[in-house]
Amino acid sequence: MSADRLAGRKALITGGAQGMGAAIAKDWASLGAAVCVADINEEGINQVVEEIRAAGGQATPFLLDVTSEEQAKAAVAHVVSEFGEINLLLNNAGVNKPTIYPKDTTKANYDFIMDVNAWGAFNVMTQVSKQMIEQGPRDYVYKIINVGSILSREAFLDVIPYSMSKHAILGLIKGGAKALVGHNITVNGYGPGVVRTELWEQLDKDLVEIGMFEKQGESMDSLAENMILMKRYSYPEDVLGTASFLASSDSDYMTGQLIMIDGGMVLH
Repeated sequence: MSADRLAGRKALITGGAQGMGAAIAKDWASLGAAVCVADINEEGINQVVEEIRAAGGQATPFLLDVTSEEQAKAAVAHVVSEFGEINLLLNNAGVNKPTIYPKDTTKANYDFIMDVNAWGAFNVMTQVSKQMIEQGPRDYVYKIINVGSILSREAFLDVIPYSMSKHAILGLIKGGAKALVGHNITVNGYGPGVVRTELWEQLDKDLVEIGMFEKQGESMDSLAENMILMKRYSYPEDVLGTASFLASSDSDYMTGQLIMIDGGMVLH
């Protein structure tokens, strides 16, 4: 892959402090993009930015709660101030907290997940797209990438609010593509499956706590063995190629699409 594949890209990456967001931030910077690493985890974003800069890349941190309109506006303004414009968004921030439905699923649980995953993505995309429209036409295509999930196309009884939030991401991709195509903005996404990240490590513990599995690690192993055609779970590195493809000019004639990166877990 060319080391300058993403040269000229000025990106905002939400949920960039760890996991897939951190891996993509480092990868995009290595491919020539200037990246703003945004998250509520201040220590994490600073660490990722330090690593990018140490490797010769261009990066800046921003402390961001994606549910705040004011902070989303400020994040966009920060990218423009640091890099001159914004032309790429990775809407990656997300949370999960499994519960047994219906007995243990509360409004607080629903609100927590939907506020970050659905409203947060909509909120940040809205502010970024407004800025892109204000910047006007360029000789390249503006890119918005919303991170979905296998649960954008499926649902399980212990993660119904999360499944709903990721179905909302699919709606955001389709609706956003139609709304923004006239401004030379594409809206696409990818749907990871079982990815070994800090989020899944916590999810694994939560699944044991609510009685879905007997011991830690069993959830990932069981899903890999019984539901994933390729018989293994994934790592953040497994999404890098697809993420960089969607960020690059290679995907210019593509919008409104959700690409699954799940090892053959959901065949839709």
